[in-house]
Amino acid sequence: MSDTALDRWISDQAKVAATRMLRAISATDLVKDRPGFGQTVVPHPGSVLASPVPASYDPDPDYFFHWYRDSAIVIDALRVARIEGLLGDVAEERLAEFVEFTLSLDRMDRDGIPAHARFREGVTPDFMRYVRDEAEIAGWTADWVRNETRVNPDGSPDFTRWDRPQTDGVALRAITLLRWWDVVDSRLHQGMQAVIEADLAFTLRHSAEPSYDIWEEELGHHYYTGLVQAEALGLGAAWFATLDRLDEARACEAGTRELASRLEGFWDAGLGFIRSRLGVSGGSERKLLDAAILLAVVHAGRTAGPHSVLDPRAQGTVTALETLFEAEYAINQDRPKTRGPALGRYPGDRYYSGGAYYFSTLAAAEFYYRLSAALATGAELPVSPENEWFRERLPAGRDALANAAAAFSRGDAIMRTAQAFIPASGEMAEQFDQNTGEQASAKHLTWSYACFITAAAARSAAKGRLQG
Repeated sequence: MSDTALDRWISDQAKVAATRMLRAISATDLVKDRPGFGQTVVPHPGSVLASPVPASYDPDPDYFFHWYRDSAIVIDALRVARIEGLLGDVAEERLAEFVEFTLSLDRMDRDGIPAHARFREGVTPDFMRYVRDEAEIAGWTADWVRNETRVNPDGSPDFTRWDRPQTDGVALRAITLLRWWDVVDSRLHQGMQAVIEADLAFTLRHSAEPSYDIWEEELGHHYYTGLVQAEALGLGAAWFATLDRLDEARACEAGTRELASRLEGFWDAGLGFIRSRLGVSGGSERKLLDAAILLAVVHAGRTAGPHSVLDPRAQGTVTALETLFEAEYAINQDRPKTRGPALGRYPGDRYYSGGAYYFSTLAAAEFYYRLSAALATGAELPVSPENEWFRERLPAGRDALANAAAAFSRGDAIMRTAQAFIPASGEMAEQFDQNTGEQASAKHLTWSYACFITAAAARSAAKGRLQG
């Protein structure tokens, strides 16, 4: 495929992705019935559905929830879509609704759980086993809203048994709103400020505690969570300084330093990659090499230094992930030379197809595009044992612009793989099967559309710098 043809496809698909993503934000026209739980859920303005398809594990999973992590990723992509001209004023309108929805969850925290205490009355006997027990509900603290993984999109609590606490989503939300701060109408600042302050305060209080990983499977200390928390506090420190609130700025700076120190412990020289988790007991060895590491670097968005695309340890980890999935997935074997590997989550994944994820694959493309942009603007590709294999895949030597072009080509190769497994309609589920390439798991995953938008924008920025 020529570059012009790939340019055209990416442009067209980005428009489809923006439209599909927007469909899941403030989807007030949709209704989800959960008769077993006695629930009829109508999304409120500002809620973000992980998938707008009202499935019930029949066989697709029920993703008709407002996940904190997913919603933060989507609202950040909404900002990118606005900047890229994919969306107009509706982007700010949806942001305003998102902020108000978040504030409504805080009011639920202040009101306390009694308003929702009779939820069990509508649950059928055969569904009672899926409901949280009374002891857990009674033990909720003042921070229970932010300790949650997700809520119903009508703003009511999720009373199903689910892995919690999970603290990465709150940090991501702070990052997202801080990125919006300078590009949005100042009339929205009051509500945004209330959310940002509360999210940063929560992160400071809980960053040292174990939480569940982004896959909601294991309790421990996770690289992804630590990095996005560190980035949130770092951005928060700078933001508080602009408001002349120096005590809060210093507290965030101290929190960032503490997290930075802890993050150093995730590098494993013997394994040759960043470990995804520490302090997890039982059955986690297979997950030490995990696409969550790649996602952490992309979502934190650092342009230089430790835990950025220029960090040789992060680069070595990307190569380890590519090598893993090249060997594990049939769709990666005997693929055309113009395509890069499709990536999943971790080795031995058994969720639905256990196959490639659009957001993992596109995050790899975005990693290379961001690296290309950095190299094209004067950064040097580090030379160290940690990224030796990574450098072998960019065979351009020490010339910065040649390396930038090689990284861009690597990103394009992975983007061509995404193209091969995205149908002509532009629809994107959560996964595509590791053997057949057929879409699997949740249909119209909102995160899939969001990550396409950000990858396409990173490509555009890199291309502009290479041509400039």
